[in-house]
Amino acid sequence: MNNPASGRLVLNHSTHIPGLIPVLDRLTKVEGIQTITPGVIGRVKGHIPRMQLRVSVPIRGGFKIIVRQGKTVQEVFILTTLSQDKLEDVIAIALTK
Repeated sequence: MNNPASGRLVLNHSTHIPGLIPVLDRLTKVEGIQTITPGVIGRVKGHIPRMQLRVSVPIRGGFKIIVRQGKTVQEVFILTTLSQDKLEDVIAIALTK
């Protein structure tokens, strides 16, 4: 079934930025990441042609990530034991695959 090192991806919303779920799924396989929960989706000014994930602020037990693509923005909450630097590194790797 699930190997013990893999985290959990919570899909509680019906809408996500296109292409985001496969990236988050890759992140669940990183040791130290327990839970990933996509949050609120919205519209913003400006246009980002390629998906961008940025660590926003620390939250209790992890970090809030801001995902942008096109004119769409979405919050993602990652519960992890990783440091912010290490999390930024694994996000960059997950985006390139």
